[in-house]
Amino acid sequence: MERLERIWLSIWDRCCTAKKLQFVVAAILLWLLIALGLGIYWSQAPDGFDVRTQAELQTGGKPVVGTHTVGTLIHMTETLLDKPGGYISNDVFPPGLWLDNMPSWEFGVLVQMRDMSRAMRKSFSRSQSQSTEDPALAKAEPLLHFNNRNWILPSSEREYGKALKLLRDYRDRLSDTSQPNAQFYARADNLRDWLGDVSTRLGSLSQRLSASVGQRRINTDLAGDSAGRQSTAAAGEMEVKTPWLEIDNVFYEARGTAWALIHLLEAVEQDFGEALEKKNARASLRQIIRELEATQSGIWSPMILNGSEFGFLANHSLVMASYISRANAAIIDLRDLLSQG
Repeated sequence: MERLERIWLSIWDRCCTAKKLQFVVAAILLWLLIALGLGIYWSQAPDGFDVRTQAELQTGGKPVVGTHTVGTLIHMTETLLDKPGGYISNDVFPPGLWLDNMPSWEFGVLVQMRDMSRAMRKSFSRSQSQSTEDPALAKAEPLLHFNNRNWILPSSEREYGKALKLLRDYRDRLSDTSQPNAQFYARADNLRDWLGDVSTRLGSLSQRLSASVGQRRINTDLAGDSAGRQSTAAAGEMEVKTPWLEIDNVFYEARGTAWALIHLLEAVEQDFGEALEKKNARASLRQIIRELEATQSGIWSPMILNGSEFGFLANHSLVMASYISRANAAIIDLRDLLSQG
């Protein structure tokens, strides 16, 4: 009898152990399924927004010169922090830890936010080179340059949140006609300076996207200047190729850059309208926006393909490089128009 009891207890213990194991496996599979769904949801880029609507909402329906640009920068910062999943570039736990496309998109947006905040600090808010800079912008700009991967002590979100508060302070003072200490100078030379930074960024992105298939390039670093010198010697011809694992990262960084620029250029069109009209340059600006909008088309492939230039498979990076290059060429033409008297 005792032997039968021992056998029965042994069988019961094995069944309980098997059930526990099945429960653990089921829990892990359920967690992985939820994480997969969240990862797909978090990887969706935010929709665009209307810059005029945002300016009106943020200023109580009374936008002044500059509030479209400042309001757009503020809403972009809010979007970066509050979109589904929040800011995930510094996540250290799944599913954010597993994602790389969205962090690349976030970095593209962040770079444009940094460039605009610097332009606002050094040019847009100052009447001349000897004038004082706005105190809120002087603090906000370095905060946006904080390490985008830091997750604690302090976190990136915390520093960007501080910058957001300072940008709102500048916007509120800018909108208050009784406080002339906050200004936004919508001059053609200021716009031209910022567009120079944009052109530099797009030129670099275009080269990195084009290098997805590998290229032999002639070294033109000192072309056009016979007296030019560089720190170390470089080969006259070099092989340039984006690593295979980084191709999709560069692609989504370009998508984020274009998304940010579309809204910033639309805001600039509102605030610099008179300067653009005087130079007959509004159509040129709209053409740049049109080229960048093409970069936001839906991607029907489950992954970013890297076929050769005329191969059997598509090369998404080369298509993106085409739009980016055309937008950059239009920006160069626009800067020439703005420099004319």
